[in-house]
Amino acid sequence: MKRFSSLIAIAALAGCTTVGPDYEPELPQATARASLHAANEGPFVPAEPPVDWWHLYDDPRLDALVTEALAANTDLRVASANLALARAVLREVRAGRSIDTAVGAGASYGRQSGAALGSDVATSDSALYDAGLDVGYQLDLFGRVSRAIEASRADVEAVQAAYDVARITVVAETVRAYGDACNAGRRLAVARRSVEIQEQTFDLTRRLFEGGRVTALETGQAGALLEQTRAEIPTLEALQQTALYRLAVLTGRPPADFPREVASCAAPLRLDSPIPVGDGAALLMRRPDVRAAERRLAAETARIGVATAELYPSVSVGGSIGTTAGALGDIASGSAFRYSLGPLISWSFPNMSVARARIGQAEASTDAALAEFDRTWLTALQETESSLTNYARGLDRSAALQRAVEQAREAARIARLRYEAGRENFQIVLDAERQLASAEAALAQSEAQLSTDLVELFLSLGGGWQ
Repeated sequence: MKRFSSLIAIAALAGCTTVGPDYEPELPQATARASLHAANEGPFVPAEPPVDWWHLYDDPRLDALVTEALAANTDLRVASANLALARAVLREVRAGRSIDTAVGAGASYGRQSGAALGSDVATSDSALYDAGLDVGYQLDLFGRVSRAIEASRADVEAVQAAYDVARITVVAETVRAYGDACNAGRRLAVARRSVEIQEQTFDLTRRLFEGGRVTALETGQAGALLEQTRAEIPTLEALQQTALYRLAVLTGRPPADFPREVASCAAPLRLDSPIPVGDGAALLMRRPDVRAAERRLAAETARIGVATAELYPSVSVGGSIGTTAGALGDIASGSAFRYSLGPLISWSFPNMSVARARIGQAEASTDAALAEFDRTWLTALQETESSLTNYARGLDRSAALQRAVEQAREAARIARLRYEAGRENFQIVLDAERQLASAEAALAQSEAQLSTDLVELFLSLGGGWQ
């Protein structure tokens, strides 16, 4: 017994050995190489973007919709279930460090083999009763269990980051759907105003035609321009309605149960203040997709240790205590008592080909995870640089279109006055109103795209998770 206790002590000390490579975090190395070139130009400031970035719009209706989406969105429910699953798997793996116990009891009736007992005489029929407790513990001599726990913990953190990805995506899509509905309302208002102006022009030409001052050609041209502008309205109404349907589903409601109050929104989402974007290093630390890729790399690295541990012996210590008797009344007697104690060693030696093949698989998976991590953080920088550039140039385009609208509006006013005074032909009026309608539609479209670009910017910045 003393010799066996010494064996256990030596094995416990050997448990300090953990095979396989130790993981070194890749994220700090990536952040050292990160920078945001486009943030140096345009309406940006180096302050860190707020977590609840949608509050920058100062729109209580939008704030309420985002809160509702975060509470009821189905994608978030799926991501939450996946996170709960990963945590349950981690608890199972951690149980590998616990002592296994099993309590059993049984009764049987039959005949034992006389030959097995070394007798030529058949044994008689008898009953057998048994009850006992079995205890076992696997010694983690080479860190197989420790590496498995390390890998499972990294898996949980990767799934947590995936949940954060789902969260910021839900926020961004909710803001985008709300913005699309409002932008469609804005474009509808512009189109309807253009229709009103062109209806006035058409009515004017019709009265002048009845008075013999213009020809049927001019009246037909005015009517054609009016109908072309009017034809844009159904398309814009469809855009608005589909955005409302998306908003309903994002907030966990049927499409028909869309928020009626948003249908009246006709003001584009915009921010007049500089956009806080932080820096490249903070971006990579903040983006959950980068963190998820880094955690997957950590998990795959730990699994190399799990596979390497299969090259070495597996040792477990077990014991059993109980009673066995031929009569139920004797099961509590001292003569029925039994026990056993001893180690169990298993080792696939000398055939190591399977273990080495699994090590090769783990190493290949780690190389792929490293490449995926590098691709993820490079893509994150590229997406952010592109979003910064698109938003900055979109502001420039909207400013130019605003000036174009002002000039086209003035040109249309002058053309109509000159036409009514008989100093210009009707074609000049049509061209001026066509240019005005086109400029106003382009400005409304530019404002809608600017709203979308801003949502893309905050999404690429990784805002919206805590």
